[in-house]
Amino acid sequence: MDNPDYRRIERAINYLAEHVAAQPSLDEVAEHIGLSAYHFQRLFKSWAGVSPKRFLQYLTVENAKKLLRESVSVLDAALDVGLSGPGRLHDLFVSVEAMTPGEYKNQGTDLQVSYGFQPTPFGECLLAVTSRGICSLGFVDPENRSDALGALLKTWQGASLVENPEAGKNTVKQIFGQNNDQTQTPIQVVLRGTNFQIKVWEALLRIPEGRAISYGCLAAAVGHPGAHRAVGTAVGHNPIAYLIPCHRVLRNNGEIGGYHWGSTRKRAILAREAAVCENAGPHVKGSAGRFADKQGQRL
Repeated sequence: MDNPDYRRIERAINYLAEHVAAQPSLDEVAEHIGLSAYHFQRLFKSWAGVSPKRFLQYLTVENAKKLLRESVSVLDAALDVGLSGPGRLHDLFVSVEAMTPGEYKNQGTDLQVSYGFQPTPFGECLLAVTSRGICSLGFVDPENRSDALGALLKTWQGASLVENPEAGKNTVKQIFGQNNDQTQTPIQVVLRGTNFQIKVWEALLRIPEGRAISYGCLAAAVGHPGAHRAVGTAVGHNPIAYLIPCHRVLRNNGEIGGYHWGSTRKRAILAREAAVCENAGPHVKGSAGRFADKQGQRL
């Protein structure tokens, strides 16, 4: 189920990132991944929507710094209006529900969790859902399937886990913009964490697509301006990749920084989001998922 095209793209992105200062040619990158220049250009543009040369610009530190400069007040503005932005090509409405203290403590006892491995534009993912919504989404490399499943079992050791290849298939298409149905229902997520963690994850939902903020700005936005490290830890424990966009948080100097699912994948997501926003034009200047918080009881 893993996407072989993404594996080729991933190798190309690695090469571009490592040689960005040299501005490698189309022929050089194509040769590195074992394709002709023609087929590489065609594959890359179908995946990213832009040429490899244009994509290379999105990978630079200067572009990351530009994103940070443009996004200084983006969370404040989003908090003021309660939304993440004016729109998105495939707008997502995310309904957030926190687990109660009792549910948090018993690690999902009496809860059924269905899971399945699903293809995405950024490689395979492991998606887990409950009757209340998505409880876990993480990217998986083919050789690490068992590790990813083991981590899921450990997190939800009190729950009954059932493999279901159909679990969340349509939701994955909705999340990654592969479903053009404009009448989609809100995506529900169930968050299991402390009050502080959930506050950080909710703030991440307000970062518009095609933008990025620093850990310092995020800490200030959640009311803890001096808690950079604690905020970074909460970001790193985000249980729902991509949908809760922890990939949009960068270091203060514009460097990519770490990412639970790999820095190359983080670069790929950020650059592809920038390409989507550029292609969408000024009338659809990206947003993260808009969300409605049910104000569930939290720890």
